[in-house]
Amino acid sequence: MSISDVLHHKGRQVVKVRTSDSVQSAVRKMDEHRIGAVVVEDQWMRHAGIFSERDLVKAVAEHGDRALNFPVERLMTARPITCRLTDPVETALAAMTMAKIRHLPVVDGGHLVGIVSIGDLVKHRLDEKALEANVLLDIARLHA
Repeated sequence: MSISDVLHHKGRQVVKVRTSDSVQSAVRKMDEHRIGAVVVEDQWMRHAGIFSERDLVKAVAEHGDRALNFPVERLMTARPITCRLTDPVETALAAMTMAKIRHLPVVDGGHLVGIVSIGDLVKHRLDEKALEANVLLDIARLHA
């Protein structure tokens, strides 16, 4: 199964903020959508980075509540690891595990087309394994 399959079921909606938006507004947006990261776009609406819960925690630890007034650009991860639509789910999971991250923007032809979380990928793998188990059970019942 590929990342394209995950996005087919999950959807391709990407919650975005601008580089000039405050951290507080980005955090509000994350809370509103119940997500752990937002994609950051520059003034030309190009993918500039990603801002995650981890970026927030690091900023608050370093700067206290003043960090909430910073522009997202100051705290975001500027060159996040990405994946492609054609990447296998296992490859994306391995990349996330090795980099110790939980969100991957999905890029196709240089354009952002979605975002997947580790939860999305684990859910997809669990659904896949449940389907396999049910098929095997059905086969076993037919032969019994």
